[in-house]
Amino acid sequence: MFVLTELGTRLREAREAKGYSLDDLQNMTKIQKRYLMGIEEGNYDMMPGKFYVRAFIKQYAEAVALDPEMLFAEYPNDIPVTNTNDLPELSRVQSRKPVSQSSSKVMNVIPKILVALFVIGAIFVVWYLLPNQIGNDNAGTDDNQEESVNLSESDEVQEPEEEGEGTEESADEGSDSGGSETGQNEEETEEPAEEPAQEITVANVSGKETTYDLKNTEDFNLEISATGDTWIGVYNSKDEQLFNQMMNEGNTQTFDLSQDGEAFIIVGNASATNIKVNGEQISYEVSPTEVVRQDIIIRRSAQE
Repeated sequence: MFVLTELGTRLREAREAKGYSLDDLQNMTKIQKRYLMGIEEGNYDMMPGKFYVRAFIKQYAEAVALDPEMLFAEYPNDIPVTNTNDLPELSRVQSRKPVSQSSSKVMNVIPKILVALFVIGAIFVVWYLLPNQIGNDNAGTDDNQEESVNLSESDEVQEPEEEGEGTEESADEGSDSGGSETGQNEEETEEPAEEPAQEITVANVSGKETTYDLKNTEDFNLEISATGDTWIGVYNSKDEQLFNQMMNEGNTQTFDLSQDGEAFIIVGNASATNIKVNGEQISYEVSPTEVVRQDIIIRRSAQE
């Protein structure tokens, strides 16, 4: 048996005041209808975990224009407290199995065997290459001696060029090289100045909301990745919903806002959410351990 809660009644009345049915709310929030009914009836046992209860209540409240933080503060006894035991089993890391004693002995012996093989291989290489190298050196010495003998026995001696001809050729070469250098200097053009690098700065911080300015870029590629369970909502400058649902550890979502220039992000669990803009990760100005839910606004400024 379950007991109707004041929080569930408050949410149901807000939904009915908006004229929404449970089916309408399911389409808006992507939360299954049976979970929405469970929230209204106070039947939390049907939920997959306490963390999901809080996340679903937040999404339900936002869909009917209620502030979830105020509801949590007003009805603390109607909302289960989240702890690490409620997280899904997939987020827990299993400990490694202990290595048996026999395996440990084998691992200790393997490095010694490898060192011995390396030493034997090095000795073989030296033994094989050293005689060949000595033979090559001797052959090179004999060839050099024969060449020196042939040069000394040669009767033909090349006569030096006449001084006049050498001077004229040098002058011609100098004038040609000077002319080519002058031509190269004339053809050189100034390199264009490097474009300034992308810059992300903090424009304003107010409570749980932080506004960032994106400068010196025409691109606006947004990447959101989850390191744990977190609820994410993404809207553009026209307040159009681009994404609104739960993300689990390892999930990643990307958005191209280059034609829009503004993003509004609702982060349900900041400590488990990473946000990158054009590959550059932004840091939270408000500590995620102090404020779990944060609202992030990123605006691209016009290029100067």
